[in-house]
Amino acid sequence: MQSETRQCQNCKKDFTIEPDDFGFYEKMQVPPPTWCPECRLQRRLAWRNENGLYPRECDLCGKKMISIYSDKSHDLVYCDKCYWGDGWDASIYKMDLDFSKPFIEQFFELFRKVPAPNLFAFGTTMINSQYCNLANDMKNCYLLHDGTFDENVSYGSGAFYCKDSQDITMARKCELCYEIVTCINCYQTVFSQNCQDCINVSFSYGLHGCNNCFGCVNLDKKSHCIFNEQYSKEEYERKVESFKLESHKKLTNIKEKISEFWIKFPKRYYFGVQNVNVTGDYLERSKNAKSCFGVANAEDSKFLTFCSNGPIKTTYDFTHYGDNIEMVYECLQSGDGISNVKFGWGIWTNSSDVQYSVTNPGTSHIFGCVGLKKKQYCILNKQYTKEEYEELIPKIIKHMNDKPFVDKKERVYRYGEFFPIEFSPFGYNETTAQEYFPLKETEARENSYKWVEPQKRNYGITKSSNELPDAIEEVSDSILGEVIGCEHKGNCEENCMTAFKILPYDLSFYRRMNLPLPRLCPNCRRHKRVKQRNPLKLWHRKCMKPGCSNEFETTYAPDRPEIVCCESCYQREVY
Repeated sequence: MQSETRQCQNCKKDFTIEPDDFGFYEKMQVPPPTWCPECRLQRRLAWRNENGLYPRECDLCGKKMISIYSDKSHDLVYCDKCYWGDGWDASIYKMDLDFSKPFIEQFFELFRKVPAPNLFAFGTTMINSQYCNLANDMKNCYLLHDGTFDENVSYGSGAFYCKDSQDITMARKCELCYEIVTCINCYQTVFSQNCQDCINVSFSYGLHGCNNCFGCVNLDKKSHCIFNEQYSKEEYERKVESFKLESHKKLTNIKEKISEFWIKFPKRYYFGVQNVNVTGDYLERSKNAKSCFGVANAEDSKFLTFCSNGPIKTTYDFTHYGDNIEMVYECLQSGDGISNVKFGWGIWTNSSDVQYSVTNPGTSHIFGCVGLKKKQYCILNKQYTKEEYEELIPKIIKHMNDKPFVDKKERVYRYGEFFPIEFSPFGYNETTAQEYFPLKETEARENSYKWVEPQKRNYGITKSSNELPDAIEEVSDSILGEVIGCEHKGNCEENCMTAFKILPYDLSFYRRMNLPLPRLCPNCRRHKRVKQRNPLKLWHRKCMKPGCSNEFETTYAPDRPEIVCCESCYQREVY
């Protein structure tokens, strides 16, 4: 079978389907996609609300709770205890098939009726961490989303096995860290990116196995270096002390100097650890994984994003979570032993043969179901016999092809397409799609996507950010009673909270790390870190080292200023 070039029905650009792709689609018994990989990813991300949280009451027990659903986005939302308890059964919302209407419309009629979980978090494993989403096994964490096995960590996302840290993004096995991005196994590391196995490192990029380094780039197993220059231990300590990082003004000046220094050094075309035959970025211990971003332990898979644990086998177009999955296609926020799952959201716990379904743990042989637990042979939450079910499925697929859902932009959703964005319960601007595929409000509404208006906030600010003490040693405990105005004052595109508070643990952490108080709210700080990561997109480029003809796929766009090198040239540049 040869590769084929097709036109995406969404963006109208050409994309290529490779022979191996056709083999996967045949194995999964699905038609080839009609949307390009980028548009498919955008479509899934528009169903992923990571950090948009709302206060509301459980519609079963009345308990106050935090939810990713506002009171306008979903009618019935249950707290964790009620949702996973035995006090209700989603089967009561069952619907009969109606072959006069598109199946997708019937499914979302059901979706709007069935109660939703307040968060995508396993509450029984969350200790004092009720403000965390897309998470499990956390203790004393706050506003930390997309994480597992974390303790005493606040304000971040993509954190796994981390401890006693704040403001971290895409970090694994990190402790006493602050403002880091894509770091692995680091201790007491601050304002750094793409570092691995480092101790006491500050303002550094691409370090491996280093300790006591400041403002360094591309060093390997070095210590007591400042801006890549070697110092004695005593000289290093005196020099770093002179920077006075406990001062906000001094810290700001250092940041400006660092960005100018980093750009001078060559960048490895991708960030990865122990991979074989892969393309993408931020990859760990993967094999034959193509166009994958933020993925670990994947094999024979393609188009994966934000899957930090694994293992993942023979899976395409999957976003977030993915622990121990195989033969999965066009799904997100699913995992824990699932197989043969297609077009799903929140499919967990040893589920198999599941299609077009949402939040169904421990199920098998279901099609178009919402909120069922440990059920088999169900369609639109209605129970059938095995024989009835197997007879109906081909008829439903034929009906989806003969009478597809067509949206206002005339995009056609036959069998094989993921859920339309317009049915997402979230505003486009509160989902991860807005971070990586930003749209203006007019553009979103033209596509019939929801848009959430900024909340009217009246926090009663008692201290502006420019009134904060310059150094942490000047901060008294009275700061805990202040409402601090964010430096952005809402004049940004980062979902600014406009105000924030310093919590007791925050103050203790800043004092322990000898760092000044932040001037931005948690949302604005988070967005600044996300912008440090490269896009979820690949460009074909040549190594920029003179005389080298190696080519590669990289997340560095051709018009960016960085010097991008192949693996061998980069290794020769590492000091």
